[in-house]
Order: sequence, then C-alpha cells, then structure tokens
Amino acid sequence: MSDYITVAKADELLGAGWQGDGDADQAVMEANVWLSARNLPDDPVPSAVERAGALLAKEAAKGELYASTTGSVKRKRVKADTVESETEYTTGDNRQSGTMRLVLDLLRPWLSSGSTFDVRRA
Repeated sequence: MSDYITVAKADELLGAGWQGDGDADQAVMEANVWLSARNLPDDPVPSAVERAGALLAKEAAKGELYASTTGSVKRKRVKADTVESETEYTTGDNRQSGTMRLVLDLLRPWLSSGSTFDVRRA
C-alpha cells in the first residue's frame, strides 16, 4: 500500500479537526487503501491525488468510505394481523455523494475509462 495522504497533510489541506469524532489514523489508512487499489502514481504524489486522499480520509472518518449499503427501498409492505413484513430494494442503485464525485473527477486523469486498449499491427 502506498502513502498518498498522511494525517499531517490532511490537516494542512482540510484544517485541524477534519476527522470529527473519527480516528484520523484509521481514516487515512482507509483512504490510502482506496487510492492504492486504483494504482495511482505515488512518486511523487500529484497534488490532485493528495487532495482526493484528504477528502477520502474525511469520508472514512465519518464511516462513509467503506460503509455497507443496502440500496434504496423500492417497495415496502407491512401487515399488522399475523405480522408480515416485506422490503424490496432497487437493483443497480448507483448513488454517490458529492464528495465521491469530486474525488473521482480529481482522479479522472489516472483512472481507466473502461476497456480501451491499443491494437497494433505487426
């Protein structure tokens, strides 16, 4: 795992107290794991990647970076007599926070845009 962001750098970019009630060290570790999984440049770390790392650490400190999700409720049915409950979730729900959209836009130059590749004739 690469060190894209540190607690000191997050303090510099976001100001003291960015972690709120969260654990700053844990949040920075989660941000570094998230960034490392995307194979971003780390020598030197571009300023946009540092900024994205700081934002990711802030999301992680709130418990939102690697949070479990269940999706949006599509339909819910409750029956009182003989107690019955049913919940149906939407499929393919892809909601993202504004912060995560900003992070992805900051990292756009380094993220793969899909399954494109070069084909060369010998």
